Amino acid sequence: MDDIIDELSWRGLLAVTTDIDELRKALNSGQVTIYCGFDPTAPGLHIGNLVQLVTLRRLQLAGHRPIGVVGGATGLIGDPSGKSAERVLNPHEVVAQWLERIRGEVSRFLDFDAGPASALIVSNLDWTGPMPVLEFLRDIGKHFSVNRMLDRESVKARLEAGGISYTEFSYQLLQAMDFLELYRRYDCTVQLGGSDQWGNLVAGVDLIRRVEGESVHALATSLITKPDGTKYGKTEGGAIWLSADLMSPYAFYQFWMNVSDAEVPGLLRVFSFRSREEIEQLTRESAERPAARAGQRALAQEITTLVHGEQETRRAIAASQALFGRSDLAEVDERTLAAAVAEVPSVQVAAGDLPTVVDLMAELGIVPSKSAARRAIAEGGAYLNNRKVTSEDAVPGPEDLLHGRYLILRVGKRTVSAVEVVSG
Repeated sequence: MDDIIDELSWRGLLAVTTDIDELRKALNSGQVTIYCGFDPTAPGLHIGNLVQLVTLRRLQLAGHRPIGVVGGATGLIGDPSGKSAERVLNPHEVVAQWLERIRGEVSRFLDFDAGPASALIVSNLDWTGPMPVLEFLRDIGKHFSVNRMLDRESVKARLEAGGISYTEFSYQLLQAMDFLELYRRYDCTVQLGGSDQWGNLVAGVDLIRRVEGESVHALATSLITKPDGTKYGKTEGGAIWLSADLMSPYAFYQFWMNVSDAEVPGLLRVFSFRSREEIEQLTRESAERPAARAGQRALAQEITTLVHGEQETRRAIAASQALFGRSDLAEVDERTLAAAVAEVPSVQVAAGDLPTVVDLMAELGIVPSKSAARRAIAEGGAYLNNRKVTSEDAVPGPEDLLHGRYLILRVGKRTVSAVEVVSG
């Protein structure tokens, strides 16, 4: 698929663009410089941001030059888009710390040694910080109609919900100025963002037209949603983070392994770099043999490798296979096993005070009662560290402790829990 617009469309990534024929012509006529912004309004990026990162990567692979803009300035303000209430402004030092983390995260997805298409990362504080407020109002604010700003969906929604501060109201001016500055510095002519950012994207297009008399482009990706229409990016435990210290690679891998069969085709198109033929083949295999979970495995392995690297992915796969009885738990390193234990029901027990396996199974809730635990053992469906438990009176000993501290209990194929033995 040589046409990048056709590819993005097939992958379900195109929500809305400025004149699509002109955008297609620009992207097919030679190298174009494209930017996307990432604000440090949280300690890291999540899978909603991953949509933009993989789209930037696709555009770079098509020969275009990507610029990642980390919002050293806009992160101090906060985008009102999609927010029903005013943001709490974070201290400068917190934003500065988050900015460096996000700069590192964005860097992992782009190629900085691709010749003319080499990526660039900049902070918008570089040009916004030194600008006097009067210069900003005269040179930038003069080109914005308050009436048009009030018509933006993000602003209208906030006004209906109770109001918006001038601080957040001004956000679209700052983002528009970013596009203008990048156009002047790097001949950047395309801005990429999520569809909830459309008002901010076209504000920059309008500003460049008014100030420079030039036509530039905006491309908004679709917000990925589950089959029931709800957004991705959140679980009961919070966001699906891209940083290993905010979400372990094992938990990240398991998130993708646990998506439903109906979700797999769409997620493969959005996040996988496999070809159309490969994705369609995987989709057919998943539909024909859903129990094999081929689509989930391919998805989990590829995205975890993309985000965390091959070594962490191998560890996550090893932990997953061991936890569910397909390999030896003793071969899983302690850090990965600890991350896996954190994702399953667990209890802490004092050293020297270990009860029977029956008591542990009931306390962990992987069986409804002690009698159910005894039945599971009698029927051959109870396991300690992937070894079948054969006695109702079995008591784990020090020799059973993985890395001197963990026990893994399992009933059947998929009901897993853990015990951590701690010093008394």
